[in-house]
Amino acid sequence: MKQNTVKISAGVIGVGLHSGKDITLTIKPALENSGIVFIRTDVADKDNRVPALWDNVTDTRMCTFVSNADGVGVGTIEHLMSALRACNIDNAILEIDGAEVPIMDGSAMPFVNMIIEAGIAAQSEYRKTIRVLKNVSVQDGDKRVTLTPAKGSIFGGEIEFDHPEIGVQKYETSLLNGNFVHEIAEMRTFGFYHEGEYLRSIGLAQGASLDNAIVLDREKIMNPEGLRHPQEFIRHKLLDAIGDLYLAGYAIEGRYDGFKAGHAMNNAILHALFADESAFEIIG
Repeated sequence: MKQNTVKISAGVIGVGLHSGKDITLTIKPALENSGIVFIRTDVADKDNRVPALWDNVTDTRMCTFVSNADGVGVGTIEHLMSALRACNIDNAILEIDGAEVPIMDGSAMPFVNMIIEAGIAAQSEYRKTIRVLKNVSVQDGDKRVTLTPAKGSIFGGEIEFDHPEIGVQKYETSLLNGNFVHEIAEMRTFGFYHEGEYLRSIGLAQGASLDNAIVLDREKIMNPEGLRHPQEFIRHKLLDAIGDLYLAGYAIEGRYDGFKAGHAMNNAILHALFADESAFEIIG
């Protein structure tokens, strides 16, 4: 298969989840083999190019944050990266006038629609893929992520929350035949109201609202419209994982399994994979 970029520029405007500021994001065509690169258009006195790569991840506490050697960075990139992976965009320039990708409705669908608006253009070079050759696993307490050899790209996960609306949820999907759009793309991020109060008190989650996240109190879902799907919570966790793993630089051929996994564990599995040269090969 050939590499892809977008045909024309397209963009979105939305609020930053943590900053609460309005942010403009524009996707533009890029050359073959250039990958996914953010350009901070609001930064003029430093290097404002930030490649979206696993070894540029500098924070995973509330989102996935990438930065360059000058300390210029972009956060909350996971939903956008997930849409780029699902739409098979290999190369793109992402111009952004702030330090985080706008949260939009809390899902990846607005970014899928942005890519569809821009159009997908095949390029002359062949796509490269990372093929998993043997099992690789990372664990932190009861959190665990494993990559295993498999045909295609398969993402499976399980979560456990002591909340009546979540409990134990499991799900598995393959990035094949539009499954992402039908099963994953519209699933929103979620959080707990009491945690949001604390985050706002320390200057985070300034843009969080019922319009861009599922919010739960100690007993119920606070959003009047309820859930988009009974398994929205685990499906969103897989949405995050798809985006986080696309920071490998290329699509991964293999199976991902996450148990109580988040951004930190997703980045840790990439470090573990690339630390073992016998665990993978790059094809294409």
